[in-house]
Amino acid sequence: MNSTKPSNIKIDRPASTLTITWVDGHVSAYPLSGIRAACPCVECRGGHANMGGPPDRAAIHRIPTGSFEVKSAQKMGNYALQFTWGDDHDGGIYTWRDLRGLCPCAECEADHGK
Repeated sequence: MNSTKPSNIKIDRPASTLTITWVDGHVSAYPLSGIRAACPCVECRGGHANMGGPPDRAAIHRIPTGSFEVKSAQKMGNYALQFTWGDDHDGGIYTWRDLRGLCPCAECEADHGK
């Protein structure tokens, strides 16, 4: 079973959260501020030299300087999610693998601390 495929995606704007239920049953609840802070686009990553690496897990706990209000979100094929943020920033494509890697739950935090 592929644990990096979502079975359900929910954005709760009033609570400022993104919740993804994965096909293996795991539930990841992310603060939208952290998702915005972890934006994987070249501008937010600080240039092309910083692309391709794993997502910055510490970013999920940061409050970004830009807007983290979600205007829209759309699936990108079968591999990713793209947001348009309140400041019209839309350059980041968040792959399922990277989103799963950013899961801030206690179980995943412990797994990444090993």
